[in-house]
Order: sequence, then structure tokens, then C-alpha cells
Amino acid sequence: MMKKKANILLSCALAASLLVGCSKDSATSTSKEDGTYKIATVRWSDWGDDFLKGFVEKTEKEAGISVDWDTYLNSEWGDKKSLLMAGGDLPDAFWGSLALGDADIAKNSGLFIPLEDLIEKNMPNLKAAFDADPALRAMVTSPDGHIYSLPKKLPLRPVAGNSLYINKEWLDNLGLSVPDTYEEFYSVLKAFKEKDANGNGDPNDEIPYQGDVLSYILPFGLPKGAYSTSMTVKDGKPSFMATEDAYREGIEWMHKAYEEGLIDQEVFTQDEAMAEAKRKNAEGSLVGVSSGWTPDAVFGPNSVEYTQLPALEGPDGQRYVMTDAPVYARNEFMITTKAKDPAKLLKWADKFYTEDASIQTFYGSYGVGVEKGEDGKYKVLDAPKGESADIFAWTNSFRDFGPKYIGEGFNEKVTLPTNGGDGLKLELDKQINKYVKEQFPNVVYTAEEMNRLNTLSVDLTSYVQSTQSKWVVEGGATKEWDSYISQLKKMGYDEYMEIQNKAFDRYQKTLK
Repeated sequence: MMKKKANILLSCALAASLLVGCSKDSATSTSKEDGTYKIATVRWSDWGDDFLKGFVEKTEKEAGISVDWDTYLNSEWGDKKSLLMAGGDLPDAFWGSLALGDADIAKNSGLFIPLEDLIEKNMPNLKAAFDADPALRAMVTSPDGHIYSLPKKLPLRPVAGNSLYINKEWLDNLGLSVPDTYEEFYSVLKAFKEKDANGNGDPNDEIPYQGDVLSYILPFGLPKGAYSTSMTVKDGKPSFMATEDAYREGIEWMHKAYEEGLIDQEVFTQDEAMAEAKRKNAEGSLVGVSSGWTPDAVFGPNSVEYTQLPALEGPDGQRYVMTDAPVYARNEFMITTKAKDPAKLLKWADKFYTEDASIQTFYGSYGVGVEKGEDGKYKVLDAPKGESADIFAWTNSFRDFGPKYIGEGFNEKVTLPTNGGDGLKLELDKQINKYVKEQFPNVVYTAEEMNRLNTLSVDLTSYVQSTQSKWVVEGGATKEWDSYISQLKKMGYDEYMEIQNKAFDRYQKTLK
């Protein structure tokens, strides 16, 4: 049987250890001798442990191993990760790019073993994927020539990413049309604020807009990509979004809306649980516009009231959407120096690089999330009544994280429900994906570059975030812009961009 635990790090009474496993320490030194491996993974939320059942259990039995899963919540992972990496009580492997990013691996490079030779000898499925899709190998090959992590290629991804959704029922209540330009959008939000848009008799409980800053200022020309929260591509060259004129203009526009109460006044002070409670208020909708994957995932019981907002025309006459959702990624499986017989671990991980595996680790095991017909085609099953298709998939699978690969033509073999989840998302995507712009790619940094970026990003990110919230709430973006840019340069902005440009140029060369 699998041994599973969730979020027990730091729960032990022995404060001196400060690490996982007071009840497991005695087993750690011998567990690998009997084919048991400790693997750490991170989840967005506590959806239980059904995602580790079915297909995953079957692969362990087939590989002759047992996995002792350490499952952590992302909200708590930052502090726990630091203690784990520094304390020496490492797991045998880390599963999923939510657990460790490029910076974590570069900072702790001595803790992970190179995998390229082991892949060659033990992973025929991944080798076949590398041959069929050379970009997959290029993406995980470090500048030093080694491979320290395994990749993924996700099925059934839209071209665009998160969308903005607007409450169509509120529009109908007020006799308004769906806005098409950023000026019309502002006017609609103003009407939501000044009138009883939800019709509950309280003209002051509506929140016209709730969401992140970049989604709001999107019409000004800053489409956030899947692989970077700070970088974009303008005219074919890397650009730091928070230094673009479009950013300044968009922030000024957002300040005007915030000052007039059109934006959630707690946008910078609430946590996600508080924000979600407003969007999914069981007594009736309170939010006019917000962003996310699909209406059911964003608004829960109120989702039927919402429709996708078109790509709004911005001041430059163009339309923008959040750019493509991630399809490829690295850091999905990393083996530490603690692991005995890593070849056995990789033979097991190779079982996840098939189409049958990938669909099950994305939607749920056969009979739970997916069915496979005699014709070799797949049917994604409906979520239980009253449940979000997206959350149902997360509950029953690794979903976005962990090794997986689908080849060309795979998506055409899959039928999905279109009333929610990915099926609905793909239908919605058809309405807006023609407006997708080039995004900053998933570049690879040298260890030295990553360490410098990590250091520089601390000050740059903190300063950008603090000025962003100040400017939205109090104003002053245009007046303080020159001094803001000057301060970024003092914090190492030029060096930061030099590194980004080098990595971008290397990436472009791999495409030729």
C-alpha cells in the first residue's frame, strides 16, 4: 500500500529537526532497500489523495516500487521548502514544477543528479518523445549539457490563457451591451457600481471588477505569458513589462477606476481565499468581472451568469488577450543524491510518457475521469453534478504537473464535455485566440545567470509590486515614472535585462 501524508512538515514535536518525518525518520534509512521511495509534490489546494490512486498505484506495482508521497500545499511550501533543502533530509525525488523551479535547482545544483545517461538506458518512452519532438529535449538540456529534470507536454491546451468574464445577467438587468472597447468597459463598471446591478435591493454590495492588475490593464498592450510573470516580447525583443509605457498608462487608468470604487478595494490586501469567497458567494453574485480559466472554475455556483469578455480594443486600436497557456515545461521530476537505484525510479517515471498515462494523469484514471473506447479514442467523463470540471480533474489527477507527453494528432482523439472545464475552455478559446501575441519563451539560464537573476529579482520584484499597489491606490505613476525607472536601474535592471537577452538569443538559436 502507498503511504501518503499531507502537510505534516514541521508538525513533529522535535523542534530541533524542523523537518518532515519524525514518525518516518527510522524508516528513511532503510526504506530504499525494500523498493520504497520518498517523493515530494506540491498541490494548489487540499483536494485529498485520490489523485494518487488508480493509475498511479498501478504503475508502482508494475515497476516493483512503493512511493511514500509527501504532499504539501503551495501556500505553505515556500518556508517548508527552504528548511527541507537546507536540512539534508531530502526526499528521493521531487514531482512537478510547482515544487521546484529553475532557481531552486540552480541554487541547489549539487543536490540533483544528471539524468541524460540514465534516460538513455532506462526510458524508451521518453527517448521516443525526444526523437519525435526535439524541442522537448532542448528545453530540458542545461547550458552545461546535462539534463537535471524531466519534461512534460500537456494535452488539450488552448492557445490563449486565462480570460476575463463578465456578468451577463447584470448587463441585462441594466439594459447594457457587452463592452467592446476599454472605454466601454469602464462605463459598464461604472454602471455596475452606481446601480443595483445584481438586483438584490442593495446598491452598494457590487464589486465591479476583482482580479489581478495585468488582466485589468491588458487593453493597453501587456499580454502576460505562460512562462514569465515579468517579461514579455515587444517587436521581437525581450521587454520587462513594468517598464513599458503601456504599463504606466494602464496603471493610471486603473487608478482612476480604483478611486471611483470600480475595483475591489481589498485587491492588494486580501488573500485568495477571501477573493474566492466573494466570487463564489452562495447568496448571489457580488462580482461583475474577474479573470480565470472558465466561469465554473472562477464563479462556482454563480457561473451561469457569466460570459467571456471579448478581447477589448485598446488605445492603440489593437486587441489583446493573455497569451498561450503552457504546453511544454521542465522540472517535472528531479532525482536527488539521496536516491538509491535512481534507474529504477526512472523506469517507473517512463510509464508516464504514453498517451494512456498522460490522459489519466490529466483528468483521472479510467472509470473515474476518462474512458477509452475499443477504437483507441478517449472520452473525458462529466464531473459529478454540482462539481466544477476543473476541480474534479485536479482532485483525481496530477493535472498540470508531473511527467506526461502527447504526440501530434492526440487531441483529435479526445471528446470532452463542453459545459465546463477544458471542453468549455477550448470552445471559448476559439472566440479570442486570434489575438494571441508572441510571449517570452521558456528559456534556459546557466546556473550563474539564474543565481544572479534570483538575487536581482528580489529587489526588482519587491519595488515593482510596492509601486504598483501605491500607484493604483494613490496615483502618481506618470509623475514618478522617471524616478521609478532610475531606481530600477540602481537595483540592477540593466544587468537583469542583459541576462534575459542572452538567454532569449540562445533560445532563438535552438529553433534554427
